[in-house]
Amino acid sequence: MAKAEDYKMFQGCVIGNRIPFIEASARKVFDKLGIKTSDAAFACCPDPVGFNSTDHLSWMAMGARNLTIAEAEGKSIISLCNGCFQTLKLVNEELKHDDHEKEHINKILKTIGKEFKGTINVKHFVEVLHEYLDKIKENITKELSGLKVACHTGCHYNRPSEKIQTDDPMNPVKLREIVAAAGATPVDYEEEMLCCGTGTGNTEEEPAMQILSNKLTSAMNAGAEAMIVNCPACFQQFDNNQKKAGEIGGKTFDIPVLYVTELLALVFGETPDDIGLKFHRTRLTKFLDKYGFKEP
Repeated sequence: MAKAEDYKMFQGCVIGNRIPFIEASARKVFDKLGIKTSDAAFACCPDPVGFNSTDHLSWMAMGARNLTIAEAEGKSIISLCNGCFQTLKLVNEELKHDDHEKEHINKILKTIGKEFKGTINVKHFVEVLHEYLDKIKENITKELSGLKVACHTGCHYNRPSEKIQTDDPMNPVKLREIVAAAGATPVDYEEEMLCCGTGTGNTEEEPAMQILSNKLTSAMNAGAEAMIVNCPACFQQFDNNQKKAGEIGGKTFDIPVLYVTELLALVFGETPDDIGLKFHRTRLTKFLDKYGFKEP
């Protein structure tokens, strides 16, 4: 297990405003494992795809401004969101290694009294949890033996791999190993490394739902009883759109979706009500009953 570090938590816009129960589970898990976090007056990351492609300079400056807030306290950032992680990691790495770009951005930041120095790191929360596998096992109070799950890391978690470097981009193992440490069994399924369809859904709904249908079908065919994710956009796609995905091929999907921190919170003894599972769109009643958890 790595030496304990005090992080600035970056939850991002989606979690804070649309699915705050994810934050609740993360805080409970971090507390249980001894991962220290504190809050800061961060703004939007901003979005690594749409915003970046529209105005790269503003994207860099806004991302750098967030980084300077953590730098002021000498603390690295832990991100609960794949997109936020990708933006902050890429901006941090680019400015650390490009003096010309760093000078340009710092001229912008100077207008608000800030300066990027490149003194901290940005970590995805899965990276950090992976450093605590032994402690995860020590804190289990609920057995999940027999539970088979499909893991989905999402596109922004480890790509572009030459800069992100969180995991093997074609065969990520850290989420799987965290799930295994919690007592569940990750299954192999053909669509594991493919997108959930969220990005496509921003322009065309039907192909996005087909992508989601393919993912869910593949996971279910492999025997998965739940989807385990680590990205808020992916979570919403899986949790909100199973009915629409089923309509594409005349299927019925009803597979529970859990953020990995929710899975950990449950096995650590938190009740479904403690972590807001009642706010999920896809009901977890059968799953919770089968594995001895009380439905909220």
